Amino acid sequence: MTHALPPTAPPPTAPAPIAAQLWSLHEEASRDLLGVLERVAELGYPAVETISLYGHRPAAVRARLDALDLTLCSAHAPFPAGEAATGILDEYEEVGADTLVWSLEPEEFSSADAILRGAERINEAAANAAARGMRIAYHNHFAEFRTRFAGLTGHEVLTGYDLLLGALDPAVLLELDTYWAHTGGADPAAVAASLGARLESVHLKDGPAQGMDDHMVPFGEGVVDVEAAARANPQVRWNIVEMDRSHHDMYELLGRCYDYLVGRGLARGKR
Repeated sequence: MTHALPPTAPPPTAPAPIAAQLWSLHEEASRDLLGVLERVAELGYPAVETISLYGHRPAAVRARLDALDLTLCSAHAPFPAGEAATGILDEYEEVGADTLVWSLEPEEFSSADAILRGAERINEAAANAAARGMRIAYHNHFAEFRTRFAGLTGHEVLTGYDLLLGALDPAVLLELDTYWAHTGGADPAAVAASLGARLESVHLKDGPAQGMDDHMVPFGEGVVDVEAAARANPQVRWNIVEMDRSHHDMYELLGRCYDYLVGRGLARGKR
């Protein structure tokens, strides 16, 4: 008598790799970007997301990334639309960025018309980037979730984020800042899960979730359920640690965040 073997369970989905958003080290990077890159690599981070090149030649930054075996997962840079588009794309194409990420200003969520005008600019940027083989992603703050509008039926309530996503070209990717979503009154894990494959990356941070002047704390010591946010969407390609400001030493804090995410199997690193 033979017995059929039980079906093999599919292997667990590998967590997305971890990256560091260099805004966390903005002041030091403005003085010594290349040195900051080295220290981030020493922490075990396999990738970074830039906020600026701080006056360095793109080729020099690219060479430093390559020497440290650091991936440039994406770059925060203004939307390449209007007269500035060519210069933005030239600079970040040379540094090797394939995805540019930026935001609308809080005042652009003051009305539905303002949101739609902002979406037009983002869609123009996406078309310009696509011509170079590059992509655009949208990064939120909290105005997107605090601003609410009546839907077409008059019974539903739409957030500014809902309106924006409905107006964006599907080619525009999303980078969900889970901290600012929480600050805006949303459930970051629920939002992340709802975005499917369009969600390219998440920004993970913790703190009091009160406003833009918040000081961030180690994961698990604030009000954000970082673990739930990190687990919510298995299609995310990058888990990006960003600490806007903190009373903690920033390198120590980035190291603790790394240990939290990698140690719990929420992200992959180099150590």
